[in-house]
Amino acid sequence: MNTLKRRVAVSIAISALAVSAAACGKAGDDNSSDSSSSGSGSGGKSIGLLLPDNVTARYEKFDKPYFEAKVKELCSDCTVSYANAAADPAKQAQQMSSMVTKGVKVIVVSAQDSAAIKSSIASAVSKGVKVVAYDRLAQGPVSAYVSFDNVKVGELQGQALLDALGSKATPKANVVMINGDDADPNAGQFKEGAHKVLDGKVKIAYEQSGLWKDTVAAQKMSAAITQLGAKNIAGVYAANDGMAGGIANTLKGAGISNIPLTGQDAELAAIQRIVAGTQSSTVYKAYKPEADTAAELAVNLLQGKDIKSLADTEVTSGSGDKVQAKLLTPVSVTVKNIKDTVVKDGLYTVADICTADYAAACKKAGLQ
Repeated sequence: MNTLKRRVAVSIAISALAVSAAACGKAGDDNSSDSSSSGSGSGGKSIGLLLPDNVTARYEKFDKPYFEAKVKELCSDCTVSYANAAADPAKQAQQMSSMVTKGVKVIVVSAQDSAAIKSSIASAVSKGVKVVAYDRLAQGPVSAYVSFDNVKVGELQGQALLDALGSKATPKANVVMINGDDADPNAGQFKEGAHKVLDGKVKIAYEQSGLWKDTVAAQKMSAAITQLGAKNIAGVYAANDGMAGGIANTLKGAGISNIPLTGQDAELAAIQRIVAGTQSSTVYKAYKPEADTAAELAVNLLQGKDIKSLADTEVTSGSGDKVQAKLLTPVSVTVKNIKDTVVKDGLYTVADICTADYAAACKKAGLQ
């Protein structure tokens, strides 16, 4: 009888310790939760939004507020828990884990590293969480993906470069190519599309990754100038506007002007460079339709609704997973169609673009 009592006592003690440990774990998770979020971030009506960095202007300025507004419109009692990885894949993995622990039911993630996030996605899905890949196709068992036709983006960039080169676009014309981060699957698709257009029509004389960083792109451009010579560069392909900004500064410092320079994302600084003539083109990917579609997919998944009418095509991720997807159409922007694209859509006003430093260039471009 004494033995039985001891066993019961031990069992009760172990159970008490387990409950205590669980409570401590919960508190620890709450303390390490994301510092930036809207809503409580807990419960069955919570949607998570994980964005990759705060260097690329679009994410905090456009994607986040558009997404939050659309979720609120579609589900008034839903909350959005938000976190930014600040270009750190390990931090993004921790953010996803924290959201799962808090009870977030659907997570929309723009992966900082599409392969590195795979195990975090698999873990979240194993706990009943639905994951939507946003802008970048993350590996793992995601339920849906929304982005743009990224090969088409690269094709538009390449064609804009050829158009800007005009008669100078010959198989001997040296073009410098600064691609995005290899950890981002979009970068490979942009590169693929650009090569489809450029190969055979110009000479890719120098090609490197700029890691989506203006400083790295500037360093690579400087190395290209040293290798090829300032007078021997016909044009530059930059995979996005942030890197184009760094490259434009390097070109100016080297005394190189009037050569085509591409970009992507239609950042305000890029539009101003296009007006000023230090960048020849960018690619406009309308943020609102992308963010709205992601929000609608997330709410539908949260409510158990079908998503096939929204995600009307299928893509294969780097991990071999078949994913329902919505691919939107990008648009090339040059000085000729600024009014008909970013201004017409309300992304920027003429006043935003034509500040005092750009007033004369804007007048010449017909914006004022």
